[in-house]
Amino acid sequence: MTARTAATFAPPVMEARRWLDGADFGALPLINVSQAAPVDPPPAAMRTAMAAMMEEDDTHLYGPVLGLPALRAELASQWSTHFGGTARPDQVAITSGCNQAFSAAITAICGEGDEVILPTPWYFNHKMWLDMAGVRTVALPCGAGLIPTAQDAARHITNRTRAIVLVTPNNPGGVEYPAATVQAFFDLAHARGIKLIIDETYRDFDSRDEPPHQLLAQDNWDDTLIQLYSFSKAYRLTGHRVGAMLASTAFLAEVEKFLDTVAICPNQLGQKAALWGLQNLGDWLAGERLEILDRRAAIEDGFAVLAAKGWQLMGCGAYFAYMRHPFAMRSDALAKWMVQNQSILALPGTMFRPSHDTAGGAELRIAFANIDRAGIEQLYRRLADIDLPHARDA
Repeated sequence: MTARTAATFAPPVMEARRWLDGADFGALPLINVSQAAPVDPPPAAMRTAMAAMMEEDDTHLYGPVLGLPALRAELASQWSTHFGGTARPDQVAITSGCNQAFSAAITAICGEGDEVILPTPWYFNHKMWLDMAGVRTVALPCGAGLIPTAQDAARHITNRTRAIVLVTPNNPGGVEYPAATVQAFFDLAHARGIKLIIDETYRDFDSRDEPPHQLLAQDNWDDTLIQLYSFSKAYRLTGHRVGAMLASTAFLAEVEKFLDTVAICPNQLGQKAALWGLQNLGDWLAGERLEILDRRAAIEDGFAVLAAKGWQLMGCGAYFAYMRHPFAMRSDALAKWMVQNQSILALPGTMFRPSHDTAGGAELRIAFANIDRAGIEQLYRRLADIDLPHARDA
């Protein structure tokens, strides 16, 4: 009998970290662009508020399975304003991070052998959970600009399909899906009676000032849409594990069964901090967004030095740049080579595609949120200095 965990691969970020074991970087400091998590703690004002929260008795006790009522209400209000629609507090659940929200949603949707459509390149943790849940992942190759199409997705729907998953701004590609693309996927899912799951972990760093879509303005949107979110990136609360899900009340009743069994309730301190952040850190978060957008601009503006060496920038936005390298060496081997020879830790495209998809061998993901303009310039200099046989020369 095969264990559920044996059905999937090892955690990619942990695997990449092991490449650092025994490495001696000497005078060339490591540039770590492997993970999107913020490396800085929450802002000082939030930490001061959290210290006071530690003195509140209920911070240390169980809370409601679906989250603190005040946080659910605040998030519903802000989501309604941001997306120009209507969300009620009873349509919001707070989870122990966005990954748990995804896992709970899939558990409430799928049975053994059901199917879920994931655009490729995909977010590997989504694929890992589907594997462990006994759900068949149906890969949906993206087209130009790493944008999937509903027309292509329609051809992959069978009587076992239960959901389509989108991530926008995308991980790993960084691209922001146009509102029309998101709407087309919603219309398809609604017409076919399946769920549309949209992971918007990086929503706060979208370059658009207008709402990224209008789905919450749709009548009975919650019959089809499941919206996921994370507080980790916005407020640097990665260690406190606070995420959210927006869905129908009937669906959240099913999700509650999963959450109660797995974690009982979300972290109380993290929830209180998230609520405080929503109510007090709007201006600070706006500044964080501008900084990320500036780093995105640095990635795009400086790419000519790599383009001259045969590299291609396939997608860029939020925390990520997705690149095609020109070398004959497969990206899984190249990524390890770069640790030892260029002091760069990045993830290969093979981690974001099915094993039979050869495109991943020519791709790398660069998570640039933790390096500034000077760091990006140094990264490009090191990548441009790589002297390996090109694929066309092999």
